Amino acid sequence: MKKRLVPGSLRLRFLLAITVWVTLGIGAIWFSAVGIFTAHVERSYHEELEVHVRELARLAVLDSQGEIRLSRPLSDPRFEEPLSGFYWQISVDGRKPLRSSSMTKGTLDERIAHSSEILHTLDNGPTGLAITYGFVEKGPSGQMIRYVIATDQSELDRLIDGFTGHLTIWLAGLGSLLLATGLAIIGFGLHPLDRLARAIARLRQGDAEKLEGDYPAEIAPLVADLNAYIRQNADMIARARVQAGNLAHSLRTPLTIITDEAERLADNPECSQAAQVLLEQSGAMEQQIAYQLARARSSSGQPHAARPTRIPDVAEPILRAMERLHPTKRFAMNAAECNRLTIPVDAVDYAELLSILLDNAGKWARHEVRLVFDNDDDGAVVARISDDGPGIEPENMDKAFGLGSRFDTSKPGAGLGLAIAREIAQAIGVGLHLENAATGLVATIVYRSSDRPEAS
Repeated sequence: MKKRLVPGSLRLRFLLAITVWVTLGIGAIWFSAVGIFTAHVERSYHEELEVHVRELARLAVLDSQGEIRLSRPLSDPRFEEPLSGFYWQISVDGRKPLRSSSMTKGTLDERIAHSSEILHTLDNGPTGLAITYGFVEKGPSGQMIRYVIATDQSELDRLIDGFTGHLTIWLAGLGSLLLATGLAIIGFGLHPLDRLARAIARLRQGDAEKLEGDYPAEIAPLVADLNAYIRQNADMIARARVQAGNLAHSLRTPLTIITDEAERLADNPECSQAAQVLLEQSGAMEQQIAYQLARARSSSGQPHAARPTRIPDVAEPILRAMERLHPTKRFAMNAAECNRLTIPVDAVDYAELLSILLDNAGKWARHEVRLVFDNDDDGAVVARISDDGPGIEPENMDKAFGLGSRFDTSKPGAGLGLAIAREIAQAIGVGLHLENAATGLVATIVYRSSDRPEAS
């Protein structure tokens, strides 16, 4: 049984719920982690640059001529690498600024260094936007010394982007794993329902008479109720069939008496008209009784389970019976081709259906009736009963399955056969239709498992 994610299915609903919660959870983790990491990295950068700008002020020395220099390089070697993204600059009033070896081009904006407190801003640097820190202090002679430290914003963005990329990959993998786990949980949780569906399918196909197997405590009461309903329904159908047959049989005796009396009265000129009415009505009642008896024999009118039936086992005895019933007609079947065919419907019902259609064909055929079984491209089991008779007039085709329909009163019968055939076909879940061919009438029986009616 295929497990399909069809609209409205429990599997699809659970999957959508899991997908929503996994997406929301992963999204919340992603945004939280990126925010926390960004804040941490920015804080670390700011703390680091504050340390560097204070170190720069400690290492700055004014010589006797007022020129500024460093007593030693800064502790971070990146300030010595050209365009490394880390830069410093010291300015003294009226003097050329002293810059780090990393600043092979450009300059830093000294306007940030206008307070004794360390301030920062985002400004243009040698290679783009830079986070700039600076403060100002008075030198020994009262001159203003401005200290500026900067690092490229791209360095900070690179760290954040690298973390974000790795986090996205890992969280995507985690989300996929959670979804796969969710699917596995859904499959495990719904497996008892799948087993129940397969058990019901076996019941409908006639491979079982009740729902079997062990089920979880949540489903077991449902299975028990279904089995009880199946037993009750089977008993009810059996009683209905018996009662219908008994009723029909019980009506036949008084109906026969009425018919005999009507025939006797028909000889009396004074009562002939009334007798004719009685005969017509009793004939109609006889048709109904015969119809209901046939239905009671063949089927309950409800779909029921049936074991697979081999086509030859059903068709061959019927053909032999038809040859005795219509000795002047030839009955043929593609025996070799149908040996491999089976159909999961009740053998008695299917045999009754074939008998009615073959008998009808035998009445109208001139010389031959053919019964051909085959599989369609879609796997349907098809039976075609064809004769070389006159067929049915197109305007009468829709009336052929009507109760008591007879298009030629010279032929034996009460006009019930095709009506009963239609009832049987509907009961066992097969298609039945008539069509005129070049040489006569063709009755086609088609069985598709997808067309089989649901058991009620």
